[in-house]
Amino acid sequence: MGTQILTLIMLVVFFAVMIGVGLYCRRHSTNVDGFVLGGRSVGPWLTAFAYGTSYFSAVIFVGYAGQFGWAFGMSSTWIGLGNAFIGSLLAWVVLGRRTRVMTQHLESKTMPDFFQKRYKSNALKIAASFIVFIFLIPYTASLYNGLSSLFTMAFDVPYWSVILIMAVLTGIYVIFGGYMATAVNDFIQGIIMLVGIVAVIGAVLHSQGGFMEAYSALGALPHDTMQGAFSSFVGPDPIFLFFVVMLTSLGTWGLPQMIGKFYSIKNEEAINKGTIISTAFAIIVAGGCYFLGGFGRLFDSPDLYVGGKLMNDKIIPSMLSELSPVIVAIVIVLVLAASMSTLSSLVLTSSSTLTLDVIVPGLEKNKKSTSEKKKLLILRLFIVFFIVVSAVIAIVKDMFPGFTFIAQMMGVSWGALAGAFLAPFLYGLYWKKTTKSAVAVSFIFGTGIELVQLLKDFGVFTIDGGLLGFIFRNSLYSGVFAMLGGLILVPIISLITPKLKKEDTDEMFSCYHKEVKVLSKESLGK
Repeated sequence: MGTQILTLIMLVVFFAVMIGVGLYCRRHSTNVDGFVLGGRSVGPWLTAFAYGTSYFSAVIFVGYAGQFGWAFGMSSTWIGLGNAFIGSLLAWVVLGRRTRVMTQHLESKTMPDFFQKRYKSNALKIAASFIVFIFLIPYTASLYNGLSSLFTMAFDVPYWSVILIMAVLTGIYVIFGGYMATAVNDFIQGIIMLVGIVAVIGAVLHSQGGFMEAYSALGALPHDTMQGAFSSFVGPDPIFLFFVVMLTSLGTWGLPQMIGKFYSIKNEEAINKGTIISTAFAIIVAGGCYFLGGFGRLFDSPDLYVGGKLMNDKIIPSMLSELSPVIVAIVIVLVLAASMSTLSSLVLTSSSTLTLDVIVPGLEKNKKSTSEKKKLLILRLFIVFFIVVSAVIAIVKDMFPGFTFIAQMMGVSWGALAGAFLAPFLYGLYWKKTTKSAVAVSFIFGTGIELVQLLKDFGVFTIDGGLLGFIFRNSLYSGVFAMLGGLILVPIISLITPKLKKEDTDEMFSCYHKEVKVLSKESLGK
């Protein structure tokens, strides 16, 4: 009872703040640029936290941390560190400045819009928009998964009601405040995540007699082939660990909801500070989540199994079930904050892409330009649409566990998006000779690989042994091959297919060569 009352109080305060921020940020959402990009004037702290909270959701904390912590033990911490240094630090260094400069120069508001203007192809924009639409919705629905077992642990309420509350409250503040409301709320939610993960790690280790006691107990657990496998540096399956690190780290470079954060950042100083802040956030949150998950096997119990099968989503809740009411309440709010921050980012990305890249151009074919007011109305309607659809998918998946197609779609979504978009976006920022044919091949290859994976997982056919069996071992492996394949295919295809006009690419890349004046405190000059 004490846990329920304390959690309820914290949730009410949390929800009130979220809605208050949404109402306060209405003044930033009077036009499309303000609603979608915050007027391209968002500072380093808000952008860095928006990037981090969009990256790490309940899927990471409850799902992946439990699943991979169980599989790899302490070495699962490498996943979090990979997320920090590849998915955050390198992403900001390699993509941040160039994305901000070129997207503003091209007047691009979304990733599909970037493909259209960078490669002079409306077909690429339409194709990218539908890839986002098809694969982002199941990914969005997966955000609700981590909430079920945690709320069951704290409250005796049906799962659908938790989804409904989360969906409605997220919808309110995104619809009213747009990107600025999500950025401010992401900052608040990020603070909750930082405090929460530190508190939870401390409490869990204390319950096991401290770090050294827990580490020693982990090393003593049996493994088929390796002594001390779960406390070792690389764990029992280093190749699988490598593929997990690559997909969850490099994959962010091709996800539209992540790259979109660079569109809106304010200036050079904000990029430099944001790089440091985002990396530090990822080290604590992602590193902390996987470090915590590494001790999961110490909490093995019959409750983790259903029909003899280990349920990954139950591992982290099992670790927390015996902790104090204060810690449990913090975890509930932490996971809800992580899920709502990612949900808001995904629905804003999905709705803006479909509205600005498909619906509005379709309306403007037959008449004059659509007013800002009408564009905002359509944007808000599609935000409602995406939230409703993702919530319904999550409820259906929970009510009908045998409906496995949804679960499989969730598994391939990340790989399909990253496989299709990473190479065309990266080369598009750096290499003038990238061609639209190469981009089309990357789209087909990335989504095609994951559709094969989906059909294989769904039992339509089997792929056993050999290189293909290795590639399609699971969606993590195929997702990495989709990304790496795109990085290889795009330059090869670009060398043998027609280039864009030199004057067009020169004009696009001229944005990197414009001279700007800065204060001497920001640059030493020549």
